[in-house]
Amino acid sequence: MLEKKVLVVDDDSLMKDFLKEALRRSDYSVDLASTGEEALEKIKDKEYDIILSDIRMPQMSGMELLKVTKEYLPDAKVVMMTAYGTVENAVEAMKLGAFDYVMKPFSADEIELVLKRAFEHKRLILENKLLRSELAGKYRFENIVGKSPQMQKIFELVEVVADTKATVLITGESGTGKELIARAIHYNSSRKAGPFIRINCAALPEGLVESELFGHVKGAFTGAIRKSRGRFELADGGTLLLDEVSEISPALQAKLLRVLQEREFERVGSGETIQVDVRIISTSNKNLKEQIEKGKFREDLFYRLNVIPMHIAPLRERKEDLPALAEHFLKKYNLENKRSIEGISQKVYEMFMEYPWPGNVRELENYIERAVVTSKGKILTPSDFSKELVLSKAYFSSEAIEVGCSIYEAEKWLILKTLETEGGNRTKAAEILGISTRTLRNKLQEYGLKEESGDQ
Repeated sequence: MLEKKVLVVDDDSLMKDFLKEALRRSDYSVDLASTGEEALEKIKDKEYDIILSDIRMPQMSGMELLKVTKEYLPDAKVVMMTAYGTVENAVEAMKLGAFDYVMKPFSADEIELVLKRAFEHKRLILENKLLRSELAGKYRFENIVGKSPQMQKIFELVEVVADTKATVLITGESGTGKELIARAIHYNSSRKAGPFIRINCAALPEGLVESELFGHVKGAFTGAIRKSRGRFELADGGTLLLDEVSEISPALQAKLLRVLQEREFERVGSGETIQVDVRIISTSNKNLKEQIEKGKFREDLFYRLNVIPMHIAPLRERKEDLPALAEHFLKKYNLENKRSIEGISQKVYEMFMEYPWPGNVRELENYIERAVVTSKGKILTPSDFSKELVLSKAYFSSEAIEVGCSIYEAEKWLILKTLETEGGNRTKAAEILGISTRTLRNKLQEYGLKEESGDQ
């Protein structure tokens, strides 16, 4: 069990003895100090989770100790104890960073409840710091896979603009990793300690997008049973990602433009103006200039969003990233699924290089995850992947079947090519082709190739 360390500071010996006995019965590790100076010496030598201090003490007061404690132990929770008539001092202590205060006299149960809340609060803060640290590490440039010249240019641009307030518009086909780049911008900026809030503009009904963005007051519309904060408020001090921003209606585009210009808005149903400090990043899988020409997107909003444009190339245009991406996903899903696949065969890489990847990086990730989960071998081979990938036209482009050839010739070529990719293994080839091994054997007999194509 994790030791819970408390320092009790009070010039009243009876109070110290009472707290020492009560807290130790509740499994706290308790140290005692009679003065602020004595407490300060202990704080310099030892870390405490909670400082439980009286306000009125001779020489160094509890208020002075509070200020010094925040310098030496910024993560410690300070709880002030005060007698009746000094509530004003206790409130002042809260303003200076105290976690809470208790009025004397109090029971053992009362003080234990306060300490329990203090420990829970500290635990949540530490967990939050750890999570943010892990996220920041995950989105460091070196942890984003992409060695192609196109991705290297993106990384360079991210590094330049991350710590600015400029709005960023990231475009590219679905599955190229636009959100990953948006998060990299956030977690490599001075806003990384603030929230990263995302709204998928394409996934919400048109009538709900305004409420989701700006919030609403109780009774603003049917079903608004309580006040709700919108994504702009939640993202205050951090970053708001408008995912697929092209799907926002023209009417809402005008309101969004005003927020970008004025940095203020009103909740739905309210006249109260709310000011926020939010960095805006938008993504789109559509060509917004074409949307402007069609009258579906405001030109003035486009220029507000497009201060820093970034375009993520589709995977088919940066296939040099394929091996590193595949290895990355192999490690990821080995770990998640407690598998131990050792690698990916060269035949698979050849297949990957020929495939057009219409679903981009997301499609590759799905294929690797499925293969890791279902494979029975130590190395991923073409038989571990779906037929549409293995038998794609692009894979056989170097020997594409000419229009005009007979079905017999096309079938023979496809069967022999599949056998070749599987090193002559008829069981795996039949599985890929979607036929039984008996049917495959009969076909090989028909082609007069029975002897040359045995199982391995």
